[in-house]
Amino acid sequence: MKATHEHEWEAAPGLPSALPKGERVVWQGAPDWKRLAIHAFHVRKVALYFALMLAVQVINLTAPEGQVDWKPLVIAASLYAMALALLLGTAWMSARSTLYTLTNKRVVMRIGIVLTLTFNLPFKRIAGASLKPQGAGTGDIALALNSEDRIGWAHLWPHQRAWYVTQPQPTLRCVPNSTQVGEQLLTLWRAERAGQSLNLGDAQVPVTTHTNTPTRNPAQGMLA
Repeated sequence: MKATHEHEWEAAPGLPSALPKGERVVWQGAPDWKRLAIHAFHVRKVALYFALMLAVQVINLTAPEGQVDWKPLVIAASLYAMALALLLGTAWMSARSTLYTLTNKRVVMRIGIVLTLTFNLPFKRIAGASLKPQGAGTGDIALALNSEDRIGWAHLWPHQRAWYVTQPQPTLRCVPNSTQVGEQLLTLWRAERAGQSLNLGDAQVPVTTHTNTPTRNPAQGMLA
C-alpha cells in the first residue's frame, strides 16, 4: 500500500502547485514548537498566572480556621495542568502542520491545524520585512505587505505580527537560524525587485505527484 500523509494533495511539500519554470525553492522550515508555545501561546505567562492562583488558594486553605480541605486545591491544580497541556499540544500541532517556503520569487506559508491555508506572497507585493530575535537562534520574520494588500488577522493567527490588526503582517514564527533566513530573504527580495536573475544551483526541490485536493487560499489573488 502506498504511504500517504495529511498533505497528500500538495504538488510538493508546502506547495499547492508545481513551481513555474525558473522558480526554485531556496529554503524551507517550520517553527520551533517550544518557542512557539512560549512566544505565540504564552505558556510561561499562563503558567505563572496559574502558579499565583494556586499560591493564593494555598494561603486561604492554610488559614487557621479549623479543618483544612485540600480537595479544591487538587481540583484547581488538575484543571490548570490540563489547560497548560492543551496549550502545549496546540503549539506542537501548529508547528507540525506549518511549513514556510522561500523561493527566488516569493514566500509561501502553509498553515492551519484543521483547515489548511496556503498564502502565496510574491516579493513584489512585499513592502518590507523585520526580524525579531528570540534567543537560541530563533526569531520572527514579519512581512509588511503593500497597502492595497490585506490578509485577515484571524486567517493568519498565530502566524502574524502582534498588535498589527488593521494591516496584519504575515510572520514566519519562531524560525530556527532566523538571521540567516532573513539575510536570504533580503538578498532574494532585492534581486527580484531589481529584476536580477540569481543562480541558485541545485536548490530546487523535486516535485512529486499527489492527489489534487482544492485548498482555500485567500491570498491567491496576490500572485501576478
